[in-house]
Amino acid sequence: MVIQWYPGHMDKALREMQNVVKLVDAIVYVVDARAPFSCLNPKYKDIIGNKPSIIVFNKADLVDEDELCLWKDVFENLGFEVVSLNSTISNASKSLTMKAEKLLKPKIEKNKTKGIHIPIRLMVIGVPNCGKSTLINNVCSNKKTITGDKAGVTRANQWVKIGGNFELLDTPGTLWPSFENDRVAKNLAYIGSIKDEVLDIEELAFEFINDLKYAYFENLSKRYDLKCDKSADTIEIFDEICVNRNFKLKGNEIDYNRGAKTIIDDFRKGRLGKIILDNIMDVKNAFQKNKQSK
Repeated sequence: MVIQWYPGHMDKALREMQNVVKLVDAIVYVVDARAPFSCLNPKYKDIIGNKPSIIVFNKADLVDEDELCLWKDVFENLGFEVVSLNSTISNASKSLTMKAEKLLKPKIEKNKTKGIHIPIRLMVIGVPNCGKSTLINNVCSNKKTITGDKAGVTRANQWVKIGGNFELLDTPGTLWPSFENDRVAKNLAYIGSIKDEVLDIEELAFEFINDLKYAYFENLSKRYDLKCDKSADTIEIFDEICVNRNFKLKGNEIDYNRGAKTIIDDFRKGRLGKIILDNIMDVKNAFQKNKQSK
């Protein structure tokens, strides 16, 4: 399955981020905890530069806590400050502001000593639908940015003032012009970072079942009351899911479209249990490769 989606506004957004990054003190890099490696946009490397960064594992409630701890350890060992949270829960973002205060403590104290009262500015970045705007609204304790459960809701930079002398810059979710790794592209499609309108939803669901049927077959089996096992062909599993849910068309034909939408929606809303799509070794290998290329 070949997936590509890079609308023109994303290229513009990346240029605007490049222009304003010099105005901020630190970066808040939001990733979906279900696909933390796939959410790492290679285009951000040049934009971030040496700015202090905080990796926020958002939607942490949708993954296993012990497994997430391993991922956090990897990023911390790579030199990042790390926070995990569920930005839909009230006051969940307090850990982020505390981390930012700790990270920028030298600058905050220096400004205070000089009697300078200027806000600490944080730029929030991430792929579409990772929860950036929801996170900012959580920090603000009320709705100040536009949010949605699909890719491409935020289209322009939005400065938001919050308590504690902080300002946040919400940026549009951005991808990159081409995906070199098909697995990354699929993972981004699974979590909703790529518009469903540009995808073949039936093929996407087939690929999803195929990718999950070994590591997370029990999740599928429990949700859809499967009688087959993980050794079954992917199409057999897909068929059984649709039949068990009575997704049929006229003539008793299987309604794959309805089944596909249900499977993807069930995953996105956490009904399939706690799942991390990425392989933790991918992050280690990617950063090692980047280090060697310098």
